[in-house]
Amino acid sequence: MVVVKDECETCHLVLPVLHEIAHSGRDLAIVWQDDGAFLGPGLAPLAVDDRALERSFRLGIETVPTLIRMEPGMDPAAAPPPTAPGDRAPHPADERENSPDAASRTSLAPPTSPASRTSLAPPTSPAPRTNRASPTNATFPTHQASRTGTETGRAIGWIRDDWRALTGIADLGEGLPPHRPGCGSRTQEPGMRERLTVRYGETGIRARRVEAAPETDPVELCYDRGWTDGLPVVPPTPERILRMLGGTRRDPHEVVGLIPPKLAPCTIEKAAINAVMAGCRPEYLPVVLAALEAALDPGFTLHGVTCSTCHSGPVIIVNGPIARRIGMNAGLNALGQGNRANATIGRAVNLVVRNVGGGRPGEIDRATLGSPGKYTFCFAEDESDPHWEPLSVSRGVAPGRSAVTVFAGEGVQGVSDQRARRPGELTRSLAMALRAVGHPKLCEWAPAVLVISPEHYATYREAGWTRRRIADALHRELVVSGEEVIVGARGVAEGMPRSRRGERLPKFHREGLLLVRAGGPAGLFSAILSGWPGGRLLEESHPVTREIAD
Repeated sequence: MVVVKDECETCHLVLPVLHEIAHSGRDLAIVWQDDGAFLGPGLAPLAVDDRALERSFRLGIETVPTLIRMEPGMDPAAAPPPTAPGDRAPHPADERENSPDAASRTSLAPPTSPASRTSLAPPTSPAPRTNRASPTNATFPTHQASRTGTETGRAIGWIRDDWRALTGIADLGEGLPPHRPGCGSRTQEPGMRERLTVRYGETGIRARRVEAAPETDPVELCYDRGWTDGLPVVPPTPERILRMLGGTRRDPHEVVGLIPPKLAPCTIEKAAINAVMAGCRPEYLPVVLAALEAALDPGFTLHGVTCSTCHSGPVIIVNGPIARRIGMNAGLNALGQGNRANATIGRAVNLVVRNVGGGRPGEIDRATLGSPGKYTFCFAEDESDPHWEPLSVSRGVAPGRSAVTVFAGEGVQGVSDQRARRPGELTRSLAMALRAVGHPKLCEWAPAVLVISPEHYATYREAGWTRRRIADALHRELVVSGEEVIVGARGVAEGMPRSRRGERLPKFHREGLLLVRAGGPAGLFSAILSGWPGGRLLEESHPVTREIAD
């Protein structure tokens, strides 16, 4: 058999060859993907309509024309469906229709769509493929439903010697050029592989499928089931889940960790489902997974951050080549809206906490006020200056590697200083603003991130100041007399214990102040991200950095 399509010059080129094969008396089927009219009346009796692409999918066709030699063999339809590693029988827990964390394992599809008929099994390739005329033991259906066969070789594109070897016709295509590349099969069109896998293959998705009635708005269904953060989510159909899982080489059934507060296991698949709902692209998934793993490090204390009455949520800072590759924003409006990667990566992490771990506001999430960052707070560091040591490198990641740092933080406290022209002046100014973290009279209470804008950083760069020198200078400026900050001092009841009256107190633990570069080129405005007070005990709660794996 040969698989062709009208929109392929090479398929038109080999039409005389197809006539030669047909006239030789050999059994030939011509499977066409788009419009069989181009075959002409002479080949019409051999034409097989494959506009639905089922045959092409099962044959693993990536290029047309592809010539396949078939020998009589077993009927693959009579064989049991393939079982991929990791398959399991349905678990009773998968059938709980109204489980509050249903979105952690749910794919959504209307009952009339092909997705509603999908088998739940690990992802498999459409079919084994061979190179050119090499043999294979794979079995495939041929052009006639009553006939089946075993593939014994194939030729991809037009390569005259390969076609002659497969057909046994010594002078086949004598008047044609010796070779011509083929065109992409319709099975390779964007999104087609996922649609065909759902329709004809094994998706490997273990999530319980929720069928929406035809008249149901799937976005509203997600609201009704409590799977959203208050904003609309993207319905997680099987096709979208498969597309998202294509963003990583990791096993979909690998457990990333136990998501608090319920300590529910989260697989790569569950993370992918929530990444779909958040609006991520597949190439963002490795960042989402690394951020989740960092947040699940015991040192981050995600349970405490989630259940606290404080404002905090995970702040995700991305370093390395992946930030540029996926188009993250480290420049203008880096901490604001408008960038898909920034917005959806942070949102995906928070949706996992909500939908898998059960961290819902008003329930186990007891934040007194919360903050907009509990929707999403994610940005990249500006690494354009070769003299600046990136945050990830300062925290032990090798230069040139991609990494995330997860910090338990609040909203943005802007710092405006348009007059400082020397590093010492600017340092004292920034230190004054940093004293407000938590409360001006609380020391070693909460960590912070100082986001230094390009114009402020220029003051340091022009004087030759490095990250370490800036940090050292800030810490020196942030040491205060205990007498000024003890309870009751200056008529303010809040403050440090009276027992520390005679000490010199640092505002932050040495590792409790992170410096990051980001922002647009104009504007003498930097920003402070206050941290979770649990960070006053650094051994119990601190920022965590993880390298990003594909």
